[in-house]
Amino acid sequence: MTVSQGLPEFPWDVLIPYQEKARAHPGGLIDLSIGTPVDPVPDVVRQALADASDAHGYPVTTGSPTLRAALTDWVGRRCGAVDGFDVLPTIGSKELVAWLPTLLGLGASDTVMIPELAYPTYEIGVKLAGARLLRSDSLTSAGPERVSLVWLNSPSNPTGRVLPEAHLRKVVTWARERGAVVVSDECYLELGWETTPRSILSVCDGDYTGVLAVHSLSKRSNLAGYRAGFVAGDPAIVRELLAVRKHAGMIVPGPVQAAMVAALGDEAHVTAQRDLYAARRAVLKPALERAGFRIDHSEAGLYLWATRDEDCWSTLDWFAGHGILVAAGSTYGPTGDRHVRVALTGTDAQFAAVATRLS
Repeated sequence: MTVSQGLPEFPWDVLIPYQEKARAHPGGLIDLSIGTPVDPVPDVVRQALADASDAHGYPVTTGSPTLRAALTDWVGRRCGAVDGFDVLPTIGSKELVAWLPTLLGLGASDTVMIPELAYPTYEIGVKLAGARLLRSDSLTSAGPERVSLVWLNSPSNPTGRVLPEAHLRKVVTWARERGAVVVSDECYLELGWETTPRSILSVCDGDYTGVLAVHSLSKRSNLAGYRAGFVAGDPAIVRELLAVRKHAGMIVPGPVQAAMVAALGDEAHVTAQRDLYAARRAVLKPALERAGFRIDHSEAGLYLWATRDEDCWSTLDWFAGHGILVAAGSTYGPTGDRHVRVALTGTDAQFAAVATRLS
């Protein structure tokens, strides 16, 4: 059996029939499914990329000194971390999510716990490593089973749910008692709407043993096309990841590293982008509610988790009939089968059109 035969169908491929139906709408397709940024890359970032474009030498896997300093400073400021953590740039966050169990040497004798409703690549990473999957939000569901890795995601993709500080502390304590690694996917940390998300690094009291936080510049800085992410936390684990990644050639290109430095050092564009998403959310949420949808969780993040208590594929078809493509909730786990995920990544004009089409 080939590797791909052991993996599920690619999540976005299953949307093709609905995409075609939505594209046939007289007003055209409005794609709110994948969540790809539509706004421009900040000028300060583009200039940094251009200035570094004469990149004739190999970049360093651990990150340039200026990037490492920028990452360390940002993690301290935004994640509430103190001295004692290490940082490592990654080629976006998805590749790290997909390969982390393998990079950590997990295999058939290891169990990886992921959220009940979760970004599909967590499961893919478990399958690529040949490990066992446990999909649950309850630590007690593991019973006596030895868990090697626990994924958290706050704010959640797809639900927008934010884990409180007390729960983050509980997971860290539980994992350390069992020798498990905790990895918190915090890619939407800066998009809190009804509450303020906390980084797991802020609850470690300066001891980052067995704890990692994963971040991305894709949404906060519109750098999805740059593939710019990083991981921070336990220095021993980061060193191990670095040692393997050096051999595997998992290196962020030099110009992208320079662009990351510029993005991390400029908060003005982050505030402006956040304001854009807030305004679009203020249009989309009431439009969905007027159309008969209930919005669950969604207190943070880049999506609205919507339901009208029917099979998600029926809902998907209904949206497609209005020229709108959304994501099926079952993509994120069996218990999502009566929800759809609606992204905030559209233009202002598109959200005005959505509100009109749903009225």
